[in-house]
Amino acid sequence: MGAWQSYRLRLQRKRWRIRALRKSRELKLVSDNTGKIRAGDLFVFSTQRNEMVRLPYFLDYYRNLGINHFFFVDNDSDDGAFEYLANQPDVSLWHSKASYKRSRFGVDWLNYLQRKYAHEHWALTVDPDEFFLYPFCDTRPLRALTDWLDASSIKSFSAMLLDMYPKGPINNQPYQAGQNPLEIAQWFDSGNYTIKRNKRFGNLWIQGGPRARVFFDQMPQKAPALNKIPLVKWDRRYTYVSSTHMLLPRGLNLVYDEWGGEKASGILLHTKFLDTFTSKATEELERKQHYAASVEYKAYAAAAQDNPDLWCKWSEKYINWRQLEILGLMSKGNWA
Repeated sequence: MGAWQSYRLRLQRKRWRIRALRKSRELKLVSDNTGKIRAGDLFVFSTQRNEMVRLPYFLDYYRNLGINHFFFVDNDSDDGAFEYLANQPDVSLWHSKASYKRSRFGVDWLNYLQRKYAHEHWALTVDPDEFFLYPFCDTRPLRALTDWLDASSIKSFSAMLLDMYPKGPINNQPYQAGQNPLEIAQWFDSGNYTIKRNKRFGNLWIQGGPRARVFFDQMPQKAPALNKIPLVKWDRRYTYVSSTHMLLPRGLNLVYDEWGGEKASGILLHTKFLDTFTSKATEELERKQHYAASVEYKAYAAAAQDNPDLWCKWSEKYINWRQLEILGLMSKGNWA
């Protein structure tokens, strides 16, 4: 990359940081438990709206991984999620009635909180329907991974978003609060993915899976991106650019080996496709708060009316992370 392009990216990073500071005025602190934070604690950052049915299992899952503190922005929930989070002793909660879209889909809000609280901490940025897997997660806590990353001088860790779905129409099996969503959404596409390199930011751009196959079959180039870099050893100079798809400085996006080897990587099991999907898609389409004039939610809402079955004869039933490594969807790299 040339000096001029590097300079432009530095200016852009500065602009995003200033924007995040300005957008922080939209946040109202509701529950502050940050006084309990210790050096080296592991964090989760998330925005949510009306995810009460998902939150009990989400919090338990990440507590069991070794997360010490959660930072949530509640975007004006009215289903009890706001009150539930406000009463959790390891959650610090902010509330905002402002536009999710105009906060760059929550990125500005979280960039501000990460700059203020996450400096020199490992921070995992995930949605309430995303569950992080990493090599040896069945036998090693998340801190084992972050300790290895620290020892290897690695500052960021990638995880492909893997859409999970049930066998049969998605509305046929009701999901209950506190339930492991993988008891219902047990299946995934083992192939059907395309990868290209974003020359400007250096990250990989991955598309495919059931959303491209079913919801965007007529326009696969508009299918949602599946590449994410959710785990970062945060520094107040950093900033997410577009969701967790890419960051600045640009070097944080180089989470793959260009010389033929494999860097360690993980998976985000994405459990969007439960029986809650239809009502959620309709709600979000009406709010019009999502990317590209809500084109993604227009496709969801149109298809959801027919109670779609995402399962096909090529679907794989999820077993564990080792299965995903064998399929080439994640890698333990040189972490033994």
